[in-house]
Amino acid sequence: MRGFKLLLFKEVKALFSSEIAYVLAAMFLVVMGYTFSVAFFLNRVASLVHLFFQMYVLFLLTVPIITMRLLAEERRLGTLELLLTSPVSEAQIVLAKYCAAMSLIVVMVILSTSYAIVLALFGQPDWGPIYSGYLGLFLLGSALSAIGLLTSSLTANQIVAALASLGIFLLLWAIDDFGLILPDPYDTLVTNLSLSTHFVPFATGSLYLSDAGYYVSLTLLGIFLSVRALGRR
Repeated sequence: MRGFKLLLFKEVKALFSSEIAYVLAAMFLVVMGYTFSVAFFLNRVASLVHLFFQMYVLFLLTVPIITMRLLAEERRLGTLELLLTSPVSEAQIVLAKYCAAMSLIVVMVILSTSYAIVLALFGQPDWGPIYSGYLGLFLLGSALSAIGLLTSSLTANQIVAALASLGIFLLLWAIDDFGLILPDPYDTLVTNLSLSTHFVPFATGSLYLSDAGYYVSLTLLGIFLSVRALGRR
């Protein structure tokens, strides 16, 4: 357990010591701040639903950048073999990398709660969709981080890892449109694979165990396959 804590501290420190983390967080907040200001102060919309959907899209674009270096950089630098011979298991290595990526996502989500505070000060928001929306963002970020970690575990090239993650994310984003042209029951099966299908209820204030289970399943699958990928090394 001590080895896991040291590795986690090392990964979190490395992430927040890089300019990428601060650039991503700053861009995220600027875009969100602009969208919120236009919607609330100009259009008088006392809701964060539109903001949740924009954060959803930004996660699709930023998470590949966060996760691309996690294991790909270890392979490129030749330190992966050294890491695998250290007194930590493959599962602990993967979990430390995953938790480090999630730490930045959690920070970004927490910083975005400032918009909810402003909304409460100047308006009368419906808090149900706000609570469920943030829960959905956390689950979405968790699933995307696990998938990004998986692609990073399969290559030594960070750009390839980022592009592979982005490709998978965009496929899972748009796959529900593809499902519309398929015959029954394949249309329902394909539509249920969509990230959007399971995020919309969270953003609009509806909570279903099936939607939470979808994101949890993606997270566990990504972590499991990442461990297996390391095991093959």
